[in-house]
Amino acid sequence: MQTRLSPSMLAQAEGPEAESILRQCVHCGFCLPACPTYQVTGNELDSPRGRIYLIKQVMEGAPVSAITQHHLDRCLTCRSCERACPSLVQYGRLLEIGRAQINLHRIRGFSGRCIRQLFRLIFLSPPRLSILLGLGRFVRPLLPEGWKKWVNPVSAGKGFQESQSSRKMLVLEGCVQPVLAPDINLSSRRVLGHLGITLISAKQAGCCGSLSLHLDAHDEAINLMKRNIDAWWPYIETGVEAIVMTASGCGVTVRDYGKYLAHDLVYAEKARRVSELTRDICEILEPEWSGLLARYPRLIRGKKLAFHAPCTLQHGQGVQGVIEDLLIRAGALLTEVPDGHMCCGSAGTYFILQPGLSNELRRRRLAALESGSPEMIVTANMGCMSHLAACSKEPVRHWIQLIDDAISSFMEQDVPNTMS
Repeated sequence: MQTRLSPSMLAQAEGPEAESILRQCVHCGFCLPACPTYQVTGNELDSPRGRIYLIKQVMEGAPVSAITQHHLDRCLTCRSCERACPSLVQYGRLLEIGRAQINLHRIRGFSGRCIRQLFRLIFLSPPRLSILLGLGRFVRPLLPEGWKKWVNPVSAGKGFQESQSSRKMLVLEGCVQPVLAPDINLSSRRVLGHLGITLISAKQAGCCGSLSLHLDAHDEAINLMKRNIDAWWPYIETGVEAIVMTASGCGVTVRDYGKYLAHDLVYAEKARRVSELTRDICEILEPEWSGLLARYPRLIRGKKLAFHAPCTLQHGQGVQGVIEDLLIRAGALLTEVPDGHMCCGSAGTYFILQPGLSNELRRRRLAALESGSPEMIVTANMGCMSHLAACSKEPVRHWIQLIDDAISSFMEQDVPNTMS
């Protein structure tokens, strides 16, 4: 693609990078069938190729129109197009740079700014979110059916005794997950505890920064990233093995800390190290799986499951097929899920900001997931789990919760045998 970026754009730190990405695009159109929003609307401007044209125009000095902002807002950032692109265009990175430029030159309307500010005030504060959910549960009978599953009572969870292993790993608690689904990290601690691995939560660590990025607060996101790095760094210096992510939506952001802070003289090297240490929990369990199954054989034998692969895991982090393989080795029967590369429509705050597209994408994803008549749907991201569960006929859970429950059941059944 020929480019004539404006001098002001080229003078910015991201300018040469953006130009390089733009020039990789050869207009082939392979991205169109891979794009969820294009599949729904059929509008070229709702495709990666169309959005690349819009970003190019802005970077070449064209006025930023409401149409440009509208179509970039409708992108899920699922990065499915990157897998389909023969030229390996880094569309996700280009979109980040393009959105930042557009937000500099076009201020949102009053209502748009207010709703984004409100979401940041709520979602970035677990205490505020807890209060809001408590109120929601109080008035739950009055809520529309589609909202009721969002305010279901949170399970207190099973008891947990921290192991004292020499193997230590950090875990990100996050901002929304501890309130909506605290059992996910509790299950992760118990499962890894069976392998002699202790998960450490750094008290000062919080949101990974992705929500702020979704809500036009780039500087706030960078500050949150720096806060997490500061909280984790003493543990990194003492030799923790990894930083474990139990939500793939957080994992894809933390894995990119090195890119976000590449030009920061103070944090660049630390951010690069954090990115190197970041692993999804499935990547921690993969090399340990045979040993775990030797102790707890046939964990979920015969259980018929549909696995939803989050975009942030399969496209963003490039982790494909790992969880499916672990579940099959544990005895699960995985149903075939058509169009497994497609997004469920959750995408951080997308399900709130773009409800029409989000609901249609969820309808299509649930139809694909339920087509094999599973008894349960499992996934690897709390956002996808909550979004799908709001309308699913079957229960939807994080896959590590399923493994944790299976180990607990195995141990309970084994107690009488041991005593006899």
